[in-house]
Amino acid sequence: MQLPVNSFKQRLLHAEPQIGLWLGLANAYCAELAANAGFDWLLLDAEHAPNDVRSLLAQLQAIAPYPAQAIIRPPIGDTALIKQLLDIGAQTLLVPMVETAAQAQQLVRAMRYPPQGVRGVGSALARASRWNSIPGYLDQADEQMCLLVQIENLEGLANLDAIAAVEGVDGLFIGPADLSAAMGHRGNPGHPEVAAAIEDAIRRVRQAGKAVGILSADPVLARRYIELGAHFVAVGVDTTVLMKGLQSLAGQYKGHVAPTGGGGVY
Repeated sequence: MQLPVNSFKQRLLHAEPQIGLWLGLANAYCAELAANAGFDWLLLDAEHAPNDVRSLLAQLQAIAPYPAQAIIRPPIGDTALIKQLLDIGAQTLLVPMVETAAQAQQLVRAMRYPPQGVRGVGSALARASRWNSIPGYLDQADEQMCLLVQIENLEGLANLDAIAAVEGVDGLFIGPADLSAAMGHRGNPGHPEVAAAIEDAIRRVRQAGKAVGILSADPVLARRYIELGAHFVAVGVDTTVLMKGLQSLAGQYKGHVAPTGGGGVY
């Protein structure tokens, strides 16, 4: 048995744009449905969605037979939690609210085995190693790990260049919802001031030689970010897609139904 190759990371290294979908339904059957839809990557959200390690495991298993690559966003960049997520088979993590280079360096260490890092060695219990059925897993695992850090407040934005310079950080993700709120334009990521900050951040990350990503359910903004060279762009959220579809269907038979409320890019 061979260690699965992280094709998401490989495509980032070749600067190939990848289109993704945010998953918040916290359900393996729904995750498999999304995996069948043709997206390049799927984000399993444990920060704002009701996920835990077991529900994330089930979704990883559901997505595994499909080309779509799973990314997990933990609620926090905690070393012990990262260890659990890697052991259940996650190879790419998107860590929220990264504000400093020091924080990014600790996250790099959390994703690597000693001596380069501090990831606990428990491969006999880990799905990631197929319970020690993958020869040489401990020597090969680090190469397939992909760390994405989320820049979504003013401190993170101020330290963006230093964070991008951290070796072992594979990509930076601009969080437009929290960033727009931090800039005084909550729920309006398209505000000129926010848009200018995001576009500047995209250019700076690219200049640093790192991959850059973003989420926008607004097709105009999403296409703009792709044109600017964003490498991985989420273009929707499963809960929003479902809600809009349900409201539209109900509206066909019950008259006008108010659209889903705003409040951000989700």
